[in-house]
Amino acid sequence: MNWKKQYFLVLFSVLISCKLSDKKQDLLLWYNQPAKVWEEALPLGNGTTGAMVWGGISKEHYSLNDHSLWSGAPVPGNVKNGPEILEKVRKAIDDSEYGKAASLWRGMHGPYSARYLPLGDLFLNFDFNEDTIVTNYSRKLDLNTAVSTVCFEQGNVEYKREAFISYPDQAMIIRLTASEKEKISFSALISSKLNYKVQVLALDHLRLIGKAPKYVAHRDSEPRQVVYDNFDGEGMNFEIDLKLITKGGNLKSKKNEIGVQGANEVVIIMTEATSFNGFDKSPGFNGKDPSDEAMGNMYQTTKKTYTDLLQKHKEDYANLFERVDLNLGNQLLDLPTDERMIKYNEGRPDNGLVALYFQYGRYLMISSSRKGAIPSNLQGIWNQHVQPPWGSNYTVNINTEMNYWPAENTNLSECHQPLFHFMSNLAENGAVTAKTNYGIDEGWCVHHNSDVWAKTSPTGGGAWDTKGAPRWSCWPMGGAWFCQHVWEHYLYTGDQEFLKTEAWPLMKGAALFVLNWMVMDENGYWVTNPSSSPENKFKLNGKSYEISKASTMDMSIIRELLAHCLEAAKVIGVEDEFTERLAVVFPKLYPFHIGKHGQIQEWFQDWDDPNDNHRHISHLFSLYPGNQIALNNTPELASAAKQSLIHRGDVSTGWSMAWKINWWARLKDGDHALKILKDGLTYIGEKKEVMGGGGTYANLFDAHPPFQIDGNFGGAAGIAEMLVQSHEGYIELLPALPSEWPSGEVKGLVARGGFVVDLKWEEGRLQSAVIHSKLEGDCRVKVMDEIAGERFRLEKSLSSGSSNPLLQPATTIPFVNSSKTDPVELNNPEGIIYEWKTTAGQQYKIQPKK
Repeated sequence: MNWKKQYFLVLFSVLISCKLSDKKQDLLLWYNQPAKVWEEALPLGNGTTGAMVWGGISKEHYSLNDHSLWSGAPVPGNVKNGPEILEKVRKAIDDSEYGKAASLWRGMHGPYSARYLPLGDLFLNFDFNEDTIVTNYSRKLDLNTAVSTVCFEQGNVEYKREAFISYPDQAMIIRLTASEKEKISFSALISSKLNYKVQVLALDHLRLIGKAPKYVAHRDSEPRQVVYDNFDGEGMNFEIDLKLITKGGNLKSKKNEIGVQGANEVVIIMTEATSFNGFDKSPGFNGKDPSDEAMGNMYQTTKKTYTDLLQKHKEDYANLFERVDLNLGNQLLDLPTDERMIKYNEGRPDNGLVALYFQYGRYLMISSSRKGAIPSNLQGIWNQHVQPPWGSNYTVNINTEMNYWPAENTNLSECHQPLFHFMSNLAENGAVTAKTNYGIDEGWCVHHNSDVWAKTSPTGGGAWDTKGAPRWSCWPMGGAWFCQHVWEHYLYTGDQEFLKTEAWPLMKGAALFVLNWMVMDENGYWVTNPSSSPENKFKLNGKSYEISKASTMDMSIIRELLAHCLEAAKVIGVEDEFTERLAVVFPKLYPFHIGKHGQIQEWFQDWDDPNDNHRHISHLFSLYPGNQIALNNTPELASAAKQSLIHRGDVSTGWSMAWKINWWARLKDGDHALKILKDGLTYIGEKKEVMGGGGTYANLFDAHPPFQIDGNFGGAAGIAEMLVQSHEGYIELLPALPSEWPSGEVKGLVARGGFVVDLKWEEGRLQSAVIHSKLEGDCRVKVMDEIAGERFRLEKSLSSGSSNPLLQPATTIPFVNSSKTDPVELNNPEGIIYEWKTTAGQQYKIQPKK
């Protein structure tokens, strides 16, 4: 194809794609003005590189990140006299001296985790005057393609900028086009908030070499805030390379910038890398040369055409994103996304906004967690601050786990892999922490904060920091909680090789730690001592305390872990001294208690305050993400869990409301779950840094506030949980359908057992379901009581048209609950459960019999 023909094809695409009609696409975030603050910019990412697109007119801005760019180097932070401290803490708790115990525990505090850092900023300065008048401005992010586009008209010329970050090619690609020839003129420069140098290597090649600080403070009160070494010293090195590929025009350069004058089209390639050397124990600044990776990717990418790069990117992304489709009905597509939120807050129906938010959560997971990458952190991979809130680290007493709640049920199982790889490094470091701090030479543990170096020790700053608090530092349960993720991955995929080679060693190690961590109380129960309920306090005799023993969250996580180990051992055929030990300890774990207010008791004693509205409600772990509390199996505990939720209230920080969505979905109250989802979608204007109240920024980022990405992931998981559940031993269809979603359709949600589920419903009633079976086994499907009077027909092998007789309801159904070691029978549950044998690769359609 000659260049003239190609140019006019590009021109045609500009004219078509920038029109208002594009705003009517589903799954489009769009705005009619540039971003004024970072929280309005639009995110791009490939799991390694992240960018925020601002959409300026005369000055375009791309805020850049790399998932591996952190401050400092590995600092274990373990305490050599930890076993002696632990003994004193336990005695103080046994003597009910809880304040003394907290004071003693502070001796366990080590340094805070490293900080996640911004990489740099790419600016494109165009030859427009500051007062240039433009029309038909549109800034958008298409979730169907993971491409950001900025379009506007100036004079009689239409301009278009497309940007995406390719996972296959590990590069950011930007294409600039215009509706007339020779209209593209700009200069490009790159900078960083960290120490850096810029080099012009050629008229078309710009390079930034950067240095991360060797230390970033956790608190404003520290005498040292941001400390740098020289470029050959401590702290990570990094590099950004920028290359211009032009059609027409003249390249130009001057100090620290390159550009072009009068081009017809420009493609910009950006590659980057850091010196992070995986999880090697040597310091990060002695790691790999970032130039090798950055220039290697640049060399490969510049050999390809823009069309090829875009096509490869779309194919790779679509392979993940297009697995799930959700349609909930009415939507306000003619309004920009921020205005949609405002109208939705005012009561305008817009179920399409909910579907958009759900798919945005999946988009963010694909963009921030891919194979070979580091797990998504508190802000995914997007961060603009050198001293970000909470270090933008891994807070593992809820936030990191919540990031991965949608991985399995929204059909993104591969995106779970970075977490599993990270766990293997945590296990290695956590074994040292267990031995050094507690004298436990079996297993591994993780405390509430970690970083890219897989830190596992209790953080708190040490003796200098009086704000270091046992209510969050005294919590070695992170490893045990993480192990739920590898077990769930097995339940969803049926991958026994993964269970045997990857999951089992991690699960066994975490279980060995808790078996050694627990002590027996005076009543013969195994309890944790010390114990916290992150990040809450209890009151006793008018005073507030932070740690005691046997918090409900501790015991819930341990009960879940030990049960999973017993089940996994049966699957992989392990029967040894370890499993015998589990079987003896499991029945004697400190049980749940229902308190005097009718609530699930949070603490060892009934110290709960019904007026407590703390954002952490960790004692409901067993309702979700665990399954030891369930409506059908433990109705009294489920009722008590509901009472706890009522006490705490609906509105809280963003991630807390996301957790509440999932809890209310598990209680089968879709209307209440939707109410909290709506509260979470409360629009926050340009910026809000005051913690509390939750909400959503203009770019649909979750607001703690400030920004934390866990609320996006937790919200997406909650929406899926409202439509399909499978934690009670069967697939339940539409278990928590809100009355505001009377009709809809979803395709591609995943249920435990390797089943992919498609649903259609009208007027709140199931119309059809297609079950795609990945594995051979038993399929059990529950139809809710609203339509239990109907009989359903099963059609097998949709492609062949053959069918089976009418499905018969199962009178009893094996129900494996993680709080028990043996299956029990569930008799006459609400609704009807249909049961049949499935064949791997087969599809089964369920619909009412006429």
